[in-house]
Amino acid sequence: MADRKKEEILAGSKPQIKKGRYFITTPIYYVNDKPHIGHSYTTIAADILSRFHRIRGDETFFLTGTDEHGSKVAEEAEKSGLTPQELCDKNSELYKNVWKKLNISFDYFVRTTDERHVQAVEKLLDILYQAKDEKGQKIVYPGEYTGLYCVGCEKFITEKDLVNGLCPNHLKPPQKVIEKNYFFRLSSYLSQVERLIKEDKIRILPEEKKKETLGLFRQELEDFSISREKVTWGITLPFDSTQKTYVWVDALPNYISAIGYGDNPDEFRKWWTEGRVIHLL
Repeated sequence: MADRKKEEILAGSKPQIKKGRYFITTPIYYVNDKPHIGHSYTTIAADILSRFHRIRGDETFFLTGTDEHGSKVAEEAEKSGLTPQELCDKNSELYKNVWKKLNISFDYFVRTTDERHVQAVEKLLDILYQAKDEKGQKIVYPGEYTGLYCVGCEKFITEKDLVNGLCPNHLKPPQKVIEKNYFFRLSSYLSQVERLIKEDKIRILPEEKKKETLGLFRQELEDFSISREKVTWGITLPFDSTQKTYVWVDALPNYISAIGYGDNPDEFRKWWTEGRVIHLL
């Protein structure tokens, strides 16, 4: 037996590699400014990983793209003398040109202003609006939000996040916002998400980032806003025309809109539920 194994090795016999299916994504990059080395770092890493799996013979889908809604984009467009869509078109093209020069082998470039993405987000929001949790409570419900909002971060922050009254990232005072929003009932799903992370059903690497994420569950996590009343550049909520979808809620579904959620259930199932999904952040 040992001699036969030795002969196979000498003859160049290769071990059989079990083929897999991999859906690999980068973040989608914000179009308020030009691409820089940080964007390139993540995209090159994803490209290397995708090429590795293709060489192995794995089915591979590599996704990247641009995040194009929100108040920050609208403000930057106004400063530049452009409409928000014109700014998005201009800067999204810059990303495509840089990836072409770096020979990035993406399979799909998603833009959150694409009609395909917009329709997928509208479908998802409609489903969430109709859904209820195990206690019969609506998952999406109307409410009023009062808080501090940093335009640069595109998110609400708390008093304890501030340094000398300023956002620690942008060194500017946040805006005080009081507006009607729709909220997602995160509180109904916290224990489920925490368990999935602990059991590595949702696997976070490196290990210290997993610990950091689990640490968030020891804080007072609350239901979060999925819409904005006073933002004009965004996807209109399908069930309330007075509200725009909060930019993060609009951006996150890019991972499913690009692979058929909303218009191609077979492709969506193939990559999202029958393959391994790897997000690089």
